[in-house]
Order: sequence, then C-alpha cells, then structure tokens
Amino acid sequence: MLTRPPENGQKQTVAFIVSACLNRINFMETSVDFESKMFAPFLPDEAQVNPGVYGAELAFWLSRQLAKRGKLTSYPACEDWGWFIEYSAEDDYEYWLCCANREGAQDKWRCYLQPKAKGLFGRSKAPIEGARGLLQSLRDVLREEDSISNVAWE
Repeated sequence: MLTRPPENGQKQTVAFIVSACLNRINFMETSVDFESKMFAPFLPDEAQVNPGVYGAELAFWLSRQLAKRGKLTSYPACEDWGWFIEYSAEDDYEYWLCCANREGAQDKWRCYLQPKAKGLFGRSKAPIEGARGLLQSLRDVLREEDSISNVAWE
C-alpha cells in the first residue's frame, strides 16, 4: 500500500485513495462500557421492564448530568432491552442515547448512540457527526464521576 502521494505521471491506486480517505476520517466512538454500583436498581425485578434488565437509574442520572452541560434530552423511556433518552441536535436530527446493564449484572453498564431516521420511510438517517457534542459531554460526565471505573469506548 502506498503511504505517500504518487509522483508525477503515476496513477493513483485504489489502495492509496482508500488510505488517504481513512486518514481523513475522524472515527467517532459511539459505544461505552463501564462499571459502577451507583446505578443498581432499587426496585425488585418484578418492577423492571424485564427481569434482569436495568438502566432506569442510569438513564435518569445521565439526563440530569447532560442537562447541566447544556445537552437537553427527553425524560428516559424504556424498551425491552433497557432505557434511552432522546437528543435533538441543532440540525433537527434525533438520536437515542441507549443505556442498559451488561450480562445480567447490576454494576456493569453499556451506553451507545443510536441515530434515528427522518422522513416517510426513514431514508435520511441522522449523521453521527451531529451527535459529537453529546458524545463529548457523555465522555466528560463519565470521566468526572469518581464512582465510575473501567470505562472503555468503542
């Protein structure tokens, strides 16, 4: 694979073009795993969305913490797999910040960004770039909380 532009008269190879494009893309990490006892559910499994599926306490906490940083979200809502908060970017695209426990644990968590689609048939999916500020605020919130450890972004 080429690591420099071709000399005069040389043709650009596909490998060089792909390499150049990849070097310009800022890959954004949109999923994070971490550990904390801070978000353990206080209600029994019978009161949860599904037995062994938690995240309400985490979603409510994140909504408050993000609001303090100027990133306003919805109140948390639930799905079978966990909880989410909605975020509308300045360009009117919407994102879900999804939250759930991992592996049936009450101290291992995952949050990830889910861009939502616009339009009649959802053809216009929200660009990840529109959630850069939300993701940075999430990164800051997790880094600043002492009771959160083993943070790993993907």
